[in-house]
Amino acid sequence: MFRNGLEPVHVLILLIVLVLLFGAKRLPDMAKSVGQSMKIFKNEIKDLRDDTPTTPSAPPADPTPSDKV
Repeated sequence: MFRNGLEPVHVLILLIVLVLLFGAKRLPDMAKSVGQSMKIFKNEIKDLRDDTPTTPSAPPADPTPSDKV
């Protein structure tokens, strides 16, 4: 009965329910917005992984001579 989990019949029933709930005109717009959201999410995750933690370094040396005449 539940040997494979999701079978083609289940996908078909799910698509029919979605079309009945939201209408055929709104489904492509919803799919497009979900795709854009996933793209933004993936880019943000990539940016977080690329950020390396920076350790505080010593202040830069003073280029002017400290001898005052």
